[in-house]
Amino acid sequence: MVKQYTNFETKKIHKRSIILIGNFDGVHLGHQKLFKLAQSYKKKYNLKIGAINFDPMPKMFFNKTLKNFRLSSVSQKLNLLDNLGIDFVVTKKFDKTFSKTKSIYFIKNILSQKLNARFIFVSNNFRFGNKREGDVKLLIKNEKNFNYKVVKPKPLTVNKKIVSSSLIRGHLEKGRLKKANKFLNRNWSIEGIVQKGRQVGKKIGFPTCNIDIKDYVLAKPGVYAVKVLRKNNSKYIKGIANLGYRPTFNQKKILLEVHLFNFSGNLYNKYLSVEFLKFIRKEKKFKNINQLRTQIKIDLKIAKEIK
Repeated sequence: MVKQYTNFETKKIHKRSIILIGNFDGVHLGHQKLFKLAQSYKKKYNLKIGAINFDPMPKMFFNKTLKNFRLSSVSQKLNLLDNLGIDFVVTKKFDKTFSKTKSIYFIKNILSQKLNARFIFVSNNFRFGNKREGDVKLLIKNEKNFNYKVVKPKPLTVNKKIVSSSLIRGHLEKGRLKKANKFLNRNWSIEGIVQKGRQVGKKIGFPTCNIDIKDYVLAKPGVYAVKVLRKNNSKYIKGIANLGYRPTFNQKKILLEVHLFNFSGNLYNKYLSVEFLKFIRKEKKFKNINQLRTQIKIDLKIAKEIK
């Protein structure tokens, strides 16, 4: 498992490393290309690879109205980075104090003195330090002073569009799940603990697991074909999910409700990972329960046919 740090006091084995800085939200194809390039540097120079990311993401810290934004939780991100062969990850708490860090302090005291970075991988639009005063030009200007080399890989483009977390969020919000999953190179997923709900699903014959989506990006409200993993269990259970406000029941809070096929058992307080396979239809308000029940049966038939 990848070594995790919550500050820049890394062990000696992780000094003099290749450092990648970013949010890495979703760890999408663009990020995967970046880490693949870092692996070639690791092989050539016999160095460790470390990733620096921040929690909350700076954009969420500065804009408190951004409630639903993340593509991946911190734990998901760590697992995805681990799969890419990263040696260590620093997840630094982004707070008011850290946001006031001067850019030259970040270079001198953190990147140089604490991490003793050899190579620093950043995107061309990377900004850092108090009021985003630092940029890639400043990093390059200080290369010789602090004995590191900046690497600016070209971003991955598909159909002349840069593959980014923002692009993927946009696809999810518009219900273009297939495109989002393509750029993630996996099925987009939400993880969370099953909570006790109003048991409306059970009353109409379709019991569901209710999961609070917290600060995950709000994909297009509607019905999705899904598959679910329980913690410490590698067997998937297929199912169908409603992501939304349940307009038929005048629900105000966004909720993920998952009905599992061929499953019986108590999942309250259990940790589930819900993978989204296909967008079936948008959310709709029904006149009565019977109309809703009829539609659910149609949705189930579609979801069960999806491989």
